[in-house]
Amino acid sequence: MEKVRLGIIGFGQQGGNYTRFITEGKVKNMVIGAFCDIDPAKKEYCAENYPDVPFFDNYIEMLESGKVDAIVTTVPHYLHPEIGIEALKRNIHTLVEKPAGVYTKQVKELNDFAATKPDVTFAVFFNQRTNPLYQKVKELIDNGEIGSIRRTNWMITTWWRPQGYYDMGAWRATWGGEGGGVLVNQAPHQIDLLQWICGMPKKVYSNLKYGYQRNIPVEDEVTAILDYGNGATGVFITCTHDVLGTDRFEILGDKGKIIVDNSRKITIKRLFLSEPEMSATLGWGDIGKLTRGEGPSKIYSEEVIEFQSVWGQQHINILENFAANILDGTELVAPGSDGIHGVALANAIHLSSWLGKEVELPLDEDFFLAELNKKIEEEKGVTVQN
Repeated sequence: MEKVRLGIIGFGQQGGNYTRFITEGKVKNMVIGAFCDIDPAKKEYCAENYPDVPFFDNYIEMLESGKVDAIVTTVPHYLHPEIGIEALKRNIHTLVEKPAGVYTKQVKELNDFAATKPDVTFAVFFNQRTNPLYQKVKELIDNGEIGSIRRTNWMITTWWRPQGYYDMGAWRATWGGEGGGVLVNQAPHQIDLLQWICGMPKKVYSNLKYGYQRNIPVEDEVTAILDYGNGATGVFITCTHDVLGTDRFEILGDKGKIIVDNSRKITIKRLFLSEPEMSATLGWGDIGKLTRGEGPSKIYSEEVIEFQSVWGQQHINILENFAANILDGTELVAPGSDGIHGVALANAIHLSSWLGKEVELPLDEDFFLAELNKKIEEEKGVTVQN
């Protein structure tokens, strides 16, 4: 295989973006093998713009056509595990979009099946993991630059969506169509980054508002408190009704602090003495001098790093990394098995809100699914998941 022939399942906005990246030659070692969509209008569009690329309205037929070596699932969230398993069964390399699924039981089934196919590439589209800014933050944490984590805070409210956005399709922002609101649609990348960089919490307590500022049955406002089990805590806040928006991520350690502003700038404050050392060696009089400016002018050094983000480059990075793993075994940035972590955290945030109490991770998968199905059953005409 010289180039990977990618099958795009679902020719919506993302499928269209990936098609342009590949056909414009921006993705190394990858070409379009086939398209698949159930919408006749998409078939007509592809026939006009990509006449040499086969089009299927049944993804199984595409998988068995011999036209593709790999696929990406740009389809509704519930379908990612199902399509992923069918592709892997046929030894088709699989890249599932985020989130990997709606609930951990279905994602676990996907992961378990993928484990039986070790020679078939399985990845998840966490393109933010290729963002140099967040790679730097992870490197700083992994290298102990600010010591042991004591607290995390991420407010990411830059997802403003008007009512018209939700009115574009009956499946949008529904339990049966998407499996939730901002947690499963807009914020999965941040949820993944939070656990990728700082680790998974042991307990979650949340306060969610459903249809708070929009006419939708799912959450458009989220405040979650995270307990990492070692004394460290965190807060995660997101919503889709803040037209002014904030993106600020802080990680406090016992040797300093990392502050990320607007996913563009990192400020690293490194203490000259760790906080425990300061507590043990400085008396109240010393603190008074510091606050009055009579002592050392600074107790920390400060480094600021600015980043520029090129739109689409992170998606291109994931596609190239996926192809490289298939062709020469290059290590995956986002192995498919990692997809379950963000789903588990989102599930915990939902469940805590539904029950009105703190919940522990890992969750009881069957119990969560039963509670999710109660939400789905309230929506007329929507099939219950199993």
